[in-house]
Amino acid sequence: MIKKKVFVSFDYDHDRHYKYLLEAWDANADFDFVFRDQTPGEINSYDISRIKAELTKKINEATHTLFIVGEHANQLHRYRQQIGFINWINFEAYQSIQSRNWLAVVKLEDRFSFPQELKAKYWWITGFSEKNVIAVLNKASSG
Repeated sequence: MIKKKVFVSFDYDHDRHYKYLLEAWDANADFDFVFRDQTPGEINSYDISRIKAELTKKINEATHTLFIVGEHANQLHRYRQQIGFINWINFEAYQSIQSRNWLAVVKLEDRFSFPQELKAKYWWITGFSEKNVIAVLNKASSG
């Protein structure tokens, strides 16, 4: 089976342990997507324009964007002026829509708000589990 090229968007400071779970699941041949860790902390730069360019490149290479939506998905980032959006997740939502990626959302809890910039058709599910991640990515692909 061909694996999906997935860009994962999440709050690095608060929700990165979910990214680590995705990495572990990706090591399992039964998990149906290629995990791409594209968080700003992993780019090894504090230059906002360089980070934006690298994120945009990785989003453009992906076919899907998976948003892990936790409590801080719409929290104001201290560099929001330079980012051009309230935070990195919202920048990534905007770029994913521009790239016409399939959009999938896993809300960690129902009470958490979707990223403000997620203004296109997307599929979502509540509850972070391997089954839910696979289901929402597959649902997004089917339109």
